[in-house]
Amino acid sequence: MIKVLHFFKTYFPETPGGGIEQVIFQLAQGSANYGIEPQVLYLSANGSARNQTVGNHITHRSRQDLYMASTGLSLSGIRDFKQLAAQADIVHYHFPWPYMDVAHFATRLKKPSLVSYHSDIVKQKTLLKLYTPLMNHFLGSVDRIVASSPNYAASSEVLTRFKDKVEIIPYGLDRTTYPAPSPSRLAHWKQQLGERFFLFVGALRYYKGLDFLLEAAHLTKLPVVIMGGGHDELQLKAKAKALGLNNVTFLGGLGDEDKNALLTLCEAFVFPSHLRSESFGISLLEGAMYGKPMISCEMGSGTTFINIADETGLVVPPRDSNALATAMATLWNDRDLASRLGAKAAERYEAVFTAEKMVRSYATLYRDILNKR
Repeated sequence: MIKVLHFFKTYFPETPGGGIEQVIFQLAQGSANYGIEPQVLYLSANGSARNQTVGNHITHRSRQDLYMASTGLSLSGIRDFKQLAAQADIVHYHFPWPYMDVAHFATRLKKPSLVSYHSDIVKQKTLLKLYTPLMNHFLGSVDRIVASSPNYAASSEVLTRFKDKVEIIPYGLDRTTYPAPSPSRLAHWKQQLGERFFLFVGALRYYKGLDFLLEAAHLTKLPVVIMGGGHDELQLKAKAKALGLNNVTFLGGLGDEDKNALLTLCEAFVFPSHLRSESFGISLLEGAMYGKPMISCEMGSGTTFINIADETGLVVPPRDSNALATAMATLWNDRDLASRLGAKAAERYEAVFTAEKMVRSYATLYRDILNKR
């Protein structure tokens, strides 16, 4: 049995809906089938705790003492990491999180290690200049770096510097962890939202392009449902009110059954993220898994590895409300096209993006790293 320690700044159940957290969860859930014993260490404002259970695996949390520039910091976390890493065969880091780099060097870790490179650092440009030497030293010290799509690996300046140790393993989801919603929840949302609507699911953050979605909704007058909460929620609601958008519904954060109901019912999935902070798009992949035609933006990231233009959905330029509106009108008015694209999206999910494929690939990589050590 290979013991793997995952290390990231947050985890379930404290951050429901997070994309990286969902990836870690899917990896941990399927690991036992491949002779892997996973554990997860993360930070929490709720204090420290050991040997908690999430799904079928063990988690630990360290007390988060400070949070700044999207980075959690912990005095006890380095001690906890050292103790848990000592018991592991391999340490699996999840980037970006500068505190993780500090913990790696502060504990003088000599264990085999790898990094899942989830995203470039896009927003904190000034801090990035200060962090870059540490980041390069950290990425240079691990055995392997994993990118989630060839698109992102090819377009990331950081990953191209370490291309000799980069592997591509696409994210994957397990359909069985998305239980079918009850007939009563389906009926509830159909009554609330109508028979046809576009759906966005995700955190309401600066890189999600939701300003442009609101403008496209203003142009098309088509119904749009936005599920999720976040820093930009009040600003977006104010903009929707200023535009008089009676066709846009904000639902806030909802539980899994309601999310699954919305994914089941929606006409199409719209994902207007416009910055490279959106390296992949787990909720976009959920749309594909549910067989929905997708609309996304081309920005050299994994979104157009999931959504192939004119095959599984429509792809538009980022920050272009008019193009987004045109794509929405196309899918709304041509239901045969939408149905064909949705069917292809489901086929591509099964071929490329299942959790089983992701877990199997990581299990092979773990063994390869251990054998070479």
